[in-house]
Amino acid sequence: MGCGGITQKVQQRQSRLDIVKKRGKLLCGVDGDIPGFSFVDESGKYSGLEVDVCKAVAAALFDNPEAVEYRNLDPTERFTALNGGEVDMLSCTTTWTISRDTSVGMEFAPTIFYDGQGMMVRKDSGIRTLQDLSGK
Repeated sequence: MGCGGITQKVQQRQSRLDIVKKRGKLLCGVDGDIPGFSFVDESGKYSGLEVDVCKAVAAALFDNPEAVEYRNLDPTERFTALNGGEVDMLSCTTTWTISRDTSVGMEFAPTIFYDGQGMMVRKDSGIRTLQDLSGK
């Protein structure tokens, strides 16, 4: 699963970048409920890796990392919000797939987080590979 900023491919006269610059702030879609990635605490302060990506983009655009407004979006609404212009970019845990890259109008920025899976077994179990788990 990759994670990084995702922007909408805009086929209009005015680019998304022009719209963002004119507005003076970046609208960034995050989950808001995943500590370490994007989390909003009881005081309303956002933190995490994905929030930092939004801040970095805002800093690059406006020389101000605080020129960003966050929108909490769950996985069922994030692409609709992006395609509808409710947010300018997504910074959330999203798997980069070929269909998302080609058919739904998304343009993925570089991946900033890789994850994987592993298994832990007792050292004396004799299990050294996934095949060794067969029938267990």
